[in-house]
Amino acid sequence: MALKSAKAIWDYLEKEYAGDERIRSMHVLNLMREFELQRMKESKIVKDYTDKLLNIANKIRLLGGDFADSRIVEKNLVTMSERYQASIVSLENKKDLSKITLAEVVHALQAQEQ
Repeated sequence: MALKSAKAIWDYLEKEYAGDERIRSMHVLNLMREFELQRMKESKIVKDYTDKLLNIANKIRLLGGDFADSRIVEKNLVTMSERYQASIVSLENKKDLSKITLAEVVHALQAQEQ
């Protein structure tokens, strides 16, 4: 309450909370939990779902957490709705899933969506 400007308040809060390693690691854990709980709803489209996963992953990376792209690919393949299973099986047969990129997965799923 003694701080007069918004800048001074922001600097104080940033120093007090953002820099604390314990708080940062708690944010990362909460984001990891949020990532793990994500499931694609039938009404969602592939791009929206993938963007949501990428958004969470990027937040984790910004906080200093280690998050591999392969994990996003795996999550996408495992949690896609039933209507995309044919495309996923086709990808599994054509490509090595350990080396497939997120862009390839999204493009294949969007092709079926179209």
